[in-house]
Amino acid sequence: MAGRDMASRDGDGVVLLHGIARSASSLATLEHALRADGYRTLNLDYPARSRCIADIVAELHETISRFGGECGGRLHFVTHSMGGLVARAYIARHRPERLGHIVMLAPPNEGSEIADLLRNNALYRGFFGPAGAELVTARPDTLCQVLGEVDYPLGVIAGDRSLDPLAWLLLPGPNDGRVSVERSRVAGMADHITIHSTHPLIMRNREAIAQTRHFLKHGHFERTGAAI
Repeated sequence: MAGRDMASRDGDGVVLLHGIARSASSLATLEHALRADGYRTLNLDYPARSRCIADIVAELHETISRFGGECGGRLHFVTHSMGGLVARAYIARHRPERLGHIVMLAPPNEGSEIADLLRNNALYRGFFGPAGAELVTARPDTLCQVLGEVDYPLGVIAGDRSLDPLAWLLLPGPNDGRVSVERSRVAGMADHITIHSTHPLIMRNREAIAQTRHFLKHGHFERTGAAI
């Protein structure tokens, strides 16, 4: 595990958590935008494909806790894909004293039908590992307890553009090629918005970045009158 801690002021900090088959570099554009807003950032590389979610949280705890202690203000989280589940599990077990706002980009909060289809496939299990098996839609009670309830200010940004024709057959309704818009939702979230982006590129999408910055500052996305 490696982390990149960039400090521009002794104030609020943001922990960035990448998706299951990505690395910290996938969030570099978003991190740069947040640093420009004055946040300290901790953009972590972590073993997303070789650990279950609970073990990932245990491995990240010391680093995140130390970073939070160095920040003078609140500690926010910004995540992509499975990183959102890692953030939920982390907050459930190690809730920061000065927890701020959480923004999830394309999170499989209620799993993915693609994981349902491939969960018993040897290639899928070999590549995505224990955490990949936890992305299914029917979750055991033990995993639900690990993820906990959402009782904090969470904003979810979903995508509705897919370049994979197979995904449109497997995923019901609008989706980003990996997660349906509906399954990105979770009970207790403060706000939800859908943008025109694919799953692999949403963290570099200009609108997604702008909406992330807005939610971190205000606790809601930049529009009025839309249903959550």
